Amino acid sequence: MSEFITVTYQTEGKDLYKKAQGIAVGMTVGSWTDLPLARQELLASYLGNVADVRIEREANGIQQGTIAINYPAGNITADIPALLTTVFGKLSMDGKIKLLDIEFPPSLLAQFPGPKFGITGIREKLGVYDRPLLMSIFKSCLGLPLEDLETQFAAQIEGGVDLVKDDEIFFVDNRAPLKERLAAYNRIIEQAGRPVLYAANLTGPVHEIVDRAKYAIENGANCLLLNVLPYGFDILHRLAADPDITVPLMAHPSLAGAFYQAADYGIASPLLLGKLNRLAGADFILYPSPYGSVALEREEALAIADYARTEQSAGAPAFPVPSAGIHPGLVPQLYEDFGTDVIINAGGGVHGHPNGATDGGRAFRAAIDAVVNGQTLQEAATNNAPLAVALDKWGGA
Repeated sequence: MSEFITVTYQTEGKDLYKKAQGIAVGMTVGSWTDLPLARQELLASYLGNVADVRIEREANGIQQGTIAINYPAGNITADIPALLTTVFGKLSMDGKIKLLDIEFPPSLLAQFPGPKFGITGIREKLGVYDRPLLMSIFKSCLGLPLEDLETQFAAQIEGGVDLVKDDEIFFVDNRAPLKERLAAYNRIIEQAGRPVLYAANLTGPVHEIVDRAKYAIENGANCLLLNVLPYGFDILHRLAADPDITVPLMAHPSLAGAFYQAADYGIASPLLLGKLNRLAGADFILYPSPYGSVALEREEALAIADYARTEQSAGAPAFPVPSAGIHPGLVPQLYEDFGTDVIINAGGGVHGHPNGATDGGRAFRAAIDAVVNGQTLQEAATNNAPLAVALDKWGGA
């Protein structure tokens, strides 16, 4: 019995069922009714079929809605480039059509790596089980000497953050080479006396990325950051599948807006950033929060978190990391929206604190402790000066 990948699209046309039939044939065997019987028998197992057609509105002779196509799982190899080319390659150029979701048979899912560590593994590494985790971002890092970055790193650690990540644009590090950064930061972590993950940005030509990741690990890296879309999902896949890559992987959403922003074109953000990143092996999935200047719609942001943590995918559940525009006053809203298993990630919300990054971290930690313990931020701020200062600056949700 054939297994299928079921792919859902949003589209329009004069006859959506006819359009769906055309996609099912055209994106698999190319043509069907004109083929000789012997050729049909040969290609039958490769032929797609229409799983569902839903017309949501119709005006001026044009139907709009969703269609779902079943693609035989045997049509692709177990890699995301093959998957996306098969289900959306040339189709992505065929007018108004948006890729909404992909459902996989278990046999295909089992061939993808998924996260090595996921939520449980990350919590075990950090020894933190009962609250959202806190991550800060280097702001700034490009062009700074190592001693400045050491000072900045130490301030963030002193503030109580659980993770620190490089800025995704940190490619030119000649003034603070990776090996030297790792040695310096690991000394600071050791002095702090508690586990902290530092996500070092992987850079360089695509064919060198895996080797550079191994070099980073050999020199003390305990987490790695990848700009997944510019480099490609398959690089993330190869990193996650490699037994010598023994640290968690963090997926940055750089370039994602070019894929999901348009209402009628591209790839929906929950699939692009949630399901595919987890499938390829991301332990942390960064994406725009519903609150900042590049905010996603709340339903989309929640759907990404669902795909990262609970929806069908390979490997362990991944940590959702809604990012951008986060300050301590938003922690209750983040907790209400995303629960305990979330990373609270801040750049300006830490470094922009009037008293510096250390108090920025302390303000976040106080806010996290407050919501977990059922306190309001105003109540917590009466006994925590860094939080009180942060609320004065940014306010609440």
